[in-house]
Amino acid sequence: MAGREDAKKLGLADYEYDEIVKTLGREPNHLELGMYSVMWSEHCSYKNSKPVLKRFPTSGPRVLQGPGENAGIVDIGDNLAVVMKIESHNHPSAVEPYQGAATGVGGIIRDIFTMGARPVALLDSLRFGNPDEPRVKYLFGGVVSGIADYGNCMGIPTVGGEVYFDDSYRDNPLVNAMCVGIIRCDRIVRGKAAGVGNSVMLVGSATGRDGMHGASFASEELSEDSVAKRPSVQVGDPFTEKLLLEACLELLQNDWVVGVQDLGAAGLTSASCETAARAESGIELDVSLVPRREENMNPYEVMISESQERMLVIVEKGHEEDVRKIFEKWDLNAVKIGTVTADGMLRILENGTVVAEVPAKSLADGAPSIKRESRKPFYMEDIDIDLSSIEIPEDLNNVLLKLLSSPNIASKAWVYQQYDYTVRTDTVVPPGSDAAVLRIKGTKKGIALTTDCNGYYCFLDPYEGGKQAVAEAARNLVVSGAKPLAITDCLNFGNPEKPEVYYQFEKCVDGMAEAASFLGTPVISGNVSFYNETKDNAIYPTPVVGMVGLLEDVEKRCTMEFKKEGDVVVLLGDNTDELGGSVYLKEIIGLRGGRPPRLNLDVEKKVQDCCLKAIELGLIRSAHDVTEGGLSVALAESCIAGNIGFSGEIETEIRPDALLFGEGQSRIIMSLPEENLSLFQQLAKELDVNITVLGFVKSGNFKLEVKMKGQNVGKVDIPVDKLALSWGNAIKWKVEN
Repeated sequence: MAGREDAKKLGLADYEYDEIVKTLGREPNHLELGMYSVMWSEHCSYKNSKPVLKRFPTSGPRVLQGPGENAGIVDIGDNLAVVMKIESHNHPSAVEPYQGAATGVGGIIRDIFTMGARPVALLDSLRFGNPDEPRVKYLFGGVVSGIADYGNCMGIPTVGGEVYFDDSYRDNPLVNAMCVGIIRCDRIVRGKAAGVGNSVMLVGSATGRDGMHGASFASEELSEDSVAKRPSVQVGDPFTEKLLLEACLELLQNDWVVGVQDLGAAGLTSASCETAARAESGIELDVSLVPRREENMNPYEVMISESQERMLVIVEKGHEEDVRKIFEKWDLNAVKIGTVTADGMLRILENGTVVAEVPAKSLADGAPSIKRESRKPFYMEDIDIDLSSIEIPEDLNNVLLKLLSSPNIASKAWVYQQYDYTVRTDTVVPPGSDAAVLRIKGTKKGIALTTDCNGYYCFLDPYEGGKQAVAEAARNLVVSGAKPLAITDCLNFGNPEKPEVYYQFEKCVDGMAEAASFLGTPVISGNVSFYNETKDNAIYPTPVVGMVGLLEDVEKRCTMEFKKEGDVVVLLGDNTDELGGSVYLKEIIGLRGGRPPRLNLDVEKKVQDCCLKAIELGLIRSAHDVTEGGLSVALAESCIAGNIGFSGEIETEIRPDALLFGEGQSRIIMSLPEENLSLFQQLAKELDVNITVLGFVKSGNFKLEVKMKGQNVGKVDIPVDKLALSWGNAIKWKVEN
């Protein structure tokens, strides 16, 4: 038997060990304790987050599958649905960036085709430290290469995402991978081990010792010992996964397939107990039947291994040979290793001898939930900044150029040019715009996809930051012409055992939940990643929002670039004097702090509705939301993307740097033919949205010119090619030099 000290070594607390003994009515053996340690880790059990996650809205008229399955599903009409999920692979990527990122992509792809959907797109949300540091360059380059190689080999386009840099992520990079698939509503498959007597089969790759205790590794803070845990990082093989994808999709055309489950974190242990728990059944399996690629593996290693490219398949009794033939055609293993039982137990045998026996539901759902102490961080009491004490820079041109070359605003082309984002020929708006847009073959429809989060806002005010992550994601879809439908989230935080971190987590979720409810975008899947902390330095709270939107007619999509000489450029929404939390304040003035801009959800909804209606009516040529860097950066990006100029004079009573570089919310810049302006103004009035004419699109001298009426300061007057040079090469210069 395994005792209390063994449990502690595996990361289980005394009260958890006591709960295991109570459940079993005896002390667990070493294998049983190991299975509990991985399933009751934070990574698998969500024991620190379950009470808070219940605050999310998870249902809606289009939701076909909410949280609790491998991925969420939302209906898009015509008997079609979008399957979506985002997950973290942060800790593995910190110690082995290439394989950590690659296997993160592989795992999220399997979550999608496990549901019976064909994956059609990948996105990634990445966070790193200062890109000037050698180790950060190593992590950054390895992660991007891992994502690129796996996705490219799979033939799935990586169409969008985001990259941020800040010292808070120096030792704890964030690697969040999102996958989206398309499925017929009548072909959805779920991960259930139903039907007593049905066969449990293991398909795909052979099992090795890689990835041992990876779930536990992801549920603790990183330390100097973490590099020694490289064996906890799985090794991916995208070529095998491509075969597995095609074999599974062929298999799932048959009605005798009962359920399918990916072998991800906690491997065979999680796949078997979760499928049994969902069906309220049991499973008996024999580890001696599991195909292996290493000799002398014991039952503990087989059950805990996180070797990649494996799936558990439950099929009706008598169809085992049918399964084997399909997978043999794709040169993959397909072996019956067990049977569905009625007693609710997960029973592990080795050559017919029972070596472990535990209630499946206690493994999958029995981890004691924890409501941690929550305390507002002291730093939040003293983040206000007196803006009146800040001098307005004389050279506004220089400020704009510096902002455009700052890593968090500069072009991320160095990253996405390594991805094949055109494979499958469905990408109609590629990376570089506000959101990616894909056509749905055989229909007029399209989907828009994005990932968004400003972790700095969440640090300064977790509640407002959480609201804004949802609102910005929705805004990015709306300016692309898509109606936002649903959210998948990846909630990245420090150690939840620290009251200040738990406060950040709770408040971010509260803000996200309020915005998601107000904007009608339920949370249908997601992931929580805690313990992103090293030496008492936690990451910024970073609740990444992945969102999907629907275009009924993909030909009505909209993009950010100014397109035609003479078009009028207008601002939808209101300029404010808010500078708190801005890139300008941090990068130019050298001040960290200030209250981030406030978000009025009622105003946000009206702005989004007006923008979407204007696009549907064909009134406008371009739309681009105003975020980091403010109005001047948004205008510059639209000029750069269209290789065309802008000239305008803005009447304002607020200070010039706040007008140009403040990051006030709920703002969209749009360009449209001048003859459409009166109709657009009428629409805005009907929807109670303010609009301001900013100026006109100019070709001729190709400059960005912004004058401020009534202000005694300089103006912005910069050639577009100079803007493009600062914005376009900053990341490349930092990474390659």
